[in-house]
Amino acid sequence: MSEERSALLDDWPQGGLGKSRRGGGLRGSWIASVVAVGLVFLIVLGVRLSFQQTDGLGGWYKVIPPLVAIATALITGKLYLSLISGVISGGLLSGAGSYEEFFSWLGSGFVRSGEFVTHTVYTGQGDGWERFETGNLKVMLFIALLMAIINIMIVSGGLQGIAGRLLKRAKSARSTRMAAMISGLVLFIDDYANALIVGPTMRPLTDRRKISREKLAFLVDATAAPIAGIALVSTWVGFEVSQLDNPALGIGLDGFAVLLNSLGFRFYCFGMIAFVFWNCWTGADFGPMASAERRARAGKILADDAVPMTSKSMNAAAAHAKARIRASVAIVPMLVLLGVFLGQFWLGAQGRGVLARDPAAIVRLSGWTAAMKGVSSSTLLAWAAGAGFFTAVTMALAVSRIPVLSLLKAIVVGLRSALMPLTVLVLAWSLKNACDDLETGEFLAGVLADSMPPILFPGLVFVTAAGVSFATGTSYGTMSILIPTAVPVAMALEGGYGLITMISIGAILDGAIFGDHCSPISDTTIMSSIGSSCDHVHHVRTQLPYCLVVAALALSLGYLPAALGVSPWIGIAAGAGASGLLLGLVWVFGRSKDFPDGA
Repeated sequence: MSEERSALLDDWPQGGLGKSRRGGGLRGSWIASVVAVGLVFLIVLGVRLSFQQTDGLGGWYKVIPPLVAIATALITGKLYLSLISGVISGGLLSGAGSYEEFFSWLGSGFVRSGEFVTHTVYTGQGDGWERFETGNLKVMLFIALLMAIINIMIVSGGLQGIAGRLLKRAKSARSTRMAAMISGLVLFIDDYANALIVGPTMRPLTDRRKISREKLAFLVDATAAPIAGIALVSTWVGFEVSQLDNPALGIGLDGFAVLLNSLGFRFYCFGMIAFVFWNCWTGADFGPMASAERRARAGKILADDAVPMTSKSMNAAAAHAKARIRASVAIVPMLVLLGVFLGQFWLGAQGRGVLARDPAAIVRLSGWTAAMKGVSSSTLLAWAAGAGFFTAVTMALAVSRIPVLSLLKAIVVGLRSALMPLTVLVLAWSLKNACDDLETGEFLAGVLADSMPPILFPGLVFVTAAGVSFATGTSYGTMSILIPTAVPVAMALEGGYGLITMISIGAILDGAIFGDHCSPISDTTIMSSIGSSCDHVHHVRTQLPYCLVVAALALSLGYLPAALGVSPWIGIAAGAGASGLLLGLVWVFGRSKDFPDGA
């Protein structure tokens, strides 16, 4: 094996299928892999045998692939293995009801699993580029270019320059956490852009203030989808409006008007923002996050068994010795990226049409929402990343004046570091394909939302949406399933478009965001781990208790009282107050003597 190949393999994070510090070395890794695959096979085989007696466990077999992936990831900590197990179980289950002989079924199941993977980038249907899954390819291009941009900004000293400026204001752990939260709230336009910009920008500062990577990943994740979902001007809102602007729903209102009517019932999103504020201010943590923060304060930003979602080279990258440290080297490329991203909404056919009808639309929220409706954010992100990459290269050469060879090496390291997150993302998309093939989302929606008194219906819808999005890892898919199915039910229960329907719409959108925020197979969760250079399984484990607490508060203090006629703003205030009280009690009774101010 060549030295170059050895270096490349050594640089690749070994948290998936190879040598694992969690599994006791290579032997432990193989034993865990064999046991996991064996259990998956036995479960799937049991389902196949059940078809001979029943209709396949009443359809419950459809939830096995996401359950296998999630349980394996949380129990073993092996991300690749868990996703591959979920995909393979989905392929085998897709033909579980067939009457093929055993080995024929087994072979076709593995072939189907392979199709789930290949269909993430190539469907083979249509002509020319229609054969490719261009949306996914553009997201992959965006991630690869952005990872290269990030490493250029590190090597050229741009991020060090930003950190230097922030250090003058963020003089404590508390102010650093608040800076991370505010940065996430400011970048509300898109959750992908948020996760992959805030994390790398704040990481040098949080490391210096001994804030764990798990906490940074949580702050990034908690201000991505939850804020993008309610920002009124974001790619999320454009999708939400497109789903609600459907005459078949029979509401009789513009989609944006329906969204505004439901805005007060977004208890999870508002509750998560309040929780993040109190958490940043008090520094109080509980559960696995408290252990991570205690470890970080002792000098270990990452756990001993952590496998960050970047290559070793990029994780250890630093400014070049001859670089001129300037914050503008990082700020300008990011501004160009965001400017190109936003400008494209108005340069496209949709935006030009909106401006032709109303030239003043560009200064109104409704105008931005109209321009975003139906627009593919993946296309915009890919072009924006290209512009940002060109700008980053120019700034590194013209302002930082780093050597060309050092710049080329920084680009290669950044692109190489994208291999791991892209692999994880493709496997997550593959698992989604398996869930789509088995109609997992439709099954869960039908089972959990069959019949219910009107007062309890919004709460059930929230739980259903949260369950579907957590199991499938897709918020957009959850909205696409539940809006056309649950909204007509809500209208039928109250005899038209009224309070219950408004609350139910808010519950669908909120529940979908819950899963996108905390599911281990959600692309936004994965990207938050990438941007924060955090172990993905550790990120999920530490933030899940916080998400569940906020979801419980949203259900008990928000959706259930609102259905009884209580003002939604009282519910939002109660949820924010309850999270503040909880974290205040944790701070008072659980604070460390070494850090008495919680900062």
